[in-house]
Amino acid sequence: MNQTKYIFVTGGVTSSLGKGIIAASLAKLLQARGYRTTIQKFDPYLNVDPGTLNPYEHGECYVTDDGAETDLDLGHYERFLNVPTSQANNVTTGRIYLSVIEKERRGEFLGKTVQVVPHITNEIKERMQLLGNSGDYDIVITEIGGTVGDIESLPYIESVRQLVWDLGENNAIVIHLTLVPYLAAAGELKTKPTQHSVKTLMESGIKADILVCRTEHELSDEIRNKLALFCNVKREAVIQSIDASTIYEVPNLMLEEGLDVVALKKLDLPKKAAPDLKNWNTFLRRLKHPKHTVNIGLIGKYVEMQDCYKSILEAFIHSGATNETKVNVISIHSEHIDATNINEKLAGLDGILVAPGFGERGIEGKIEAVRYARENKVPFFGICLGMQMAIIEYSRNIVGYADANSTEMNEHTSHPVVNLMEEQKTITDKGGTMRLGAWKCDIKQDSLAYKIYGKETISERHRHRYEYNSNYVAQLQNAGLIASGVNPDTGLVEIIEIENHPFFIGVQYHPEYKSTVANPHPIFVNFVAAAVQAKKK
Repeated sequence: MNQTKYIFVTGGVTSSLGKGIIAASLAKLLQARGYRTTIQKFDPYLNVDPGTLNPYEHGECYVTDDGAETDLDLGHYERFLNVPTSQANNVTTGRIYLSVIEKERRGEFLGKTVQVVPHITNEIKERMQLLGNSGDYDIVITEIGGTVGDIESLPYIESVRQLVWDLGENNAIVIHLTLVPYLAAAGELKTKPTQHSVKTLMESGIKADILVCRTEHELSDEIRNKLALFCNVKREAVIQSIDASTIYEVPNLMLEEGLDVVALKKLDLPKKAAPDLKNWNTFLRRLKHPKHTVNIGLIGKYVEMQDCYKSILEAFIHSGATNETKVNVISIHSEHIDATNINEKLAGLDGILVAPGFGERGIEGKIEAVRYARENKVPFFGICLGMQMAIIEYSRNIVGYADANSTEMNEHTSHPVVNLMEEQKTITDKGGTMRLGAWKCDIKQDSLAYKIYGKETISERHRHRYEYNSNYVAQLQNAGLIASGVNPDTGLVEIIEIENHPFFIGVQYHPEYKSTVANPHPIFVNFVAAAVQAKKK
């Protein structure tokens, strides 16, 4: 191919319709036809990245290999495509404006008045084409966050309009995702919201090439014809996106609707071979027809909102399918756990995962959950803060340091077994300053970690400021808390485990970020397998 083609995905009527899943599903189908495809997300908020946002505000902050703190939709992109994303795959309005203002301060605009058009829109267009210009991709799909008509989205919509015009016919298309609601009182689906949404898009100078209609009920031929006529799209370009039992069914649903064929036709590209979804459908079959069921307790402090632990929940889906096991994730708020109710709260669990997080709230409940898992031989998995809680629990209850703690929670503890990383002590800015991205880890042979990974050196993604205090590692190791994984450059402990336990492991990094349909993360796979064995006993 001589020129990269572009697909823009916009949304209307309401948020949370699933633009990211539609974009990922289309990308999966195009990839399965042999096209090199990537997806990028442009978010309209003024934060430079989601790294400083409370999980309740924006859900999980997803981290890439190159250390970018990004929107959780990038997790969907990686899970579907099994291709790593990067800093270039997620851009916010804050990053756009910051870049333009920095250029203005350097005098790069030669005395010109800096304006939204052309300076902000030019910056957006440049970033929209960054991956396309790399030569690594045949098709770049760009998801525009928010909904059409939002004030903050206008610069992006204008940039899309300009790019479609700049790139020329058959080189860029727009897919508009809308809602076709069902009114129970009238007993019918209504097309008017979609008509208004498309009209709003046209007022900005953009014609939708393809309509993807989220719906709870099948769209009749009459409704499809009506949408095609009033929204000015071809009848074949009215695509139904009906509610599915799992997001991993959506690529097959879009294949049935012909979304990929219509997109390729409008981009003047050959269909090539039929999509090869053999491995994908094997995964789906195992997901839908499990042979076992386990209950895993997810102990966290953001459990009211599922998106806060999105990658963990998806990793359980991947690892569950690998083990042909249905994983029931039971979310338990760590603030509601204490020594008096721990047996009641955690009874009947086949495995316990203590989740990542920040701050003092709810940590004592997490420590109690670790103690319960250790003493009752329940398979245990601690991630980031979860590993740190395991270190504190062991220090308190086995070594005898009653006030052992992290300096994040208690600066005056006499036993700071978890401490602020040395290079973090002079940092004042919060955004983008944690230990981020992929770091190496050397694993000891004859350890649980080595059994899981099957190799001595791994690379995993990080997002933290605090670490296992090196001054306590040898002492705790002598007491039975094994440091089985260490970063070769910093000497920091990455993995801990204990012997004489069916499965007990804590990791400083975030393995959930690297779990995909094609490559379920081995720790999750082995954790679920251990839970299955625990239930059999």
